Amino acid sequence: MIALRLVHLIENHSDELAAGLLKKFRTSPHTRDLQKVPAGELRDRSYEIYRNLSDWLLHTKEEELERCYVKVGARRASQGVALSDLCWGIVLTKEHLWSFLQEQGYLNSPVEIFGELELLRLLDQFFDKALCYATVGYEQARMAKVA
Repeated sequence: MIALRLVHLIENHSDELAAGLLKKFRTSPHTRDLQKVPAGELRDRSYEIYRNLSDWLLHTKEEELERCYVKVGARRASQGVALSDLCWGIVLTKEHLWSFLQEQGYLNSPVEIFGELELLRLLDQFFDKALCYATVGYEQARMAKVA
């Protein structure tokens, strides 16, 4: 069983996490193109990931994840965001989450290590698939524009 207390901690701090992530997007040299996306749209997307993390990890079907992130990738392509910036944005979203958990002191002790490892596995799986599906959507949008 995943460490639900960690998931709830993330969900309860989703506003703070989304705000911090937007600052990282604005300051990272890898995500300059994300400034082409309206700040409210980026904030809402970040908040939605963090706020509904338990649903994303435990209840979302593969088809839903695919549909959502193919759409995100296509949207970023239409906004002129470089594919590398889109990928870095997803990576930063995951890294920001882990930094938050480390700051909270939840990833430094061996207590409930199995739950934490399971959470890590599920998060990696989620973000890896999100990255792949967003890339598919991005590429499909670019191909459609060329055709």
